[in-house]
Amino acid sequence: MIPAKDIIKEIERYAPTVYQESYDNAGIQVGRPETGIAGILLTLDVTEDIITETIARGCNMIVAHHPLIFSGLKRLAGRTYVERCVEMALKNDIVIYAAHTNLDNMYSGVNAKIAEKLGLQHLSLLAPTPHTLYKLYTYAPLEAADAVRDALFAAGAGNIGNYSECSFNAQGTGTFRPGQLAVPYTGNAGGEREVAQEVKIEVLVPRDKEYAVLQALRTSHPYEEVAYEMVQLQNSNQQIGAGMVGYLEKEMEEIEFLQLLKTTMKAGCVKHTSLPGKKIKKVAVCGGSGSFLLKNAIQAGADIFITSDYKYHQFFDADGQIIIADIGHFESEQFTVEIFESILKKKFPNFAILLSNLSTNPVKYF
Repeated sequence: MIPAKDIIKEIERYAPTVYQESYDNAGIQVGRPETGIAGILLTLDVTEDIITETIARGCNMIVAHHPLIFSGLKRLAGRTYVERCVEMALKNDIVIYAAHTNLDNMYSGVNAKIAEKLGLQHLSLLAPTPHTLYKLYTYAPLEAADAVRDALFAAGAGNIGNYSECSFNAQGTGTFRPGQLAVPYTGNAGGEREVAQEVKIEVLVPRDKEYAVLQALRTSHPYEEVAYEMVQLQNSNQQIGAGMVGYLEKEMEEIEFLQLLKTTMKAGCVKHTSLPGKKIKKVAVCGGSGSFLLKNAIQAGADIFITSDYKYHQFFDADGQIIIADIGHFESEQFTVEIFESILKKKFPNFAILLSNLSTNPVKYF
């Protein structure tokens, strides 16, 4: 058996929970991280039927996209499906884990999977997230600079888009005077002021790597007291954010594309705004409820915006500038389980990782 915490570690390496939205509750929902796992069932939602399937198929862990618990439970009295699911999971020693908006916000997450299904190319995030990048400034003696840089890079610093090991370095003069209790790299405790030739190293650090990078800095640096500054940046992170935009290999007629969309996403119907009679080439997508990204899709010059959960009056916001296509919440996120499968099978190739055979879509079409 594999401890649940090892499985969770792999998922969170791919989609760190630090990137979930404030309203979300991604992470372990029921059970203990130390529980030994015999098999995993992958699903979009957690329902009583899903738990029954988990038991029937010899699994004792559920990995879902949507959290079972969004807010605190005040009682377990079997009044709601959430309470009943928690009771069933506890009685059968089933661990329930969810990766939700943290997976939505990954460049290679939910929206990239939709883009893949539709054959979109030259992808970029529709709304990159600001305030998730830091700039680390530190100072190292000339002879130790390479070792410090290598340690920072190994811990996850210095990545910019498709480039890694990025840094800026400037040589200068540092001064210090060791106190009586100091253990200085050069000079003597209680001695005179020292002058040292140093390199100022600057690297970018993503929010989820902050702790690891600072640990690497302290471990690799020869100074007893390491001088550094960590500053939050307003720069948008091109690897973290909401929605995605890309291009079809060849432009398509509107009706032709809507048929492709309906078929590919297995949608019972596609609700859409009026068709302006233009061919479709640039496509914006957002899995789940994405109406908040309409302005971004228009600004990106997309011909169509594919998402779900649009309300009647929100369709008017297209205002002839773009086609809004609502394919349904379940339909837009149904392939998320394939992401989980890819993550886990890469690390645990011989482990029982099963996709649910059930549809948890609560919406039916007549």
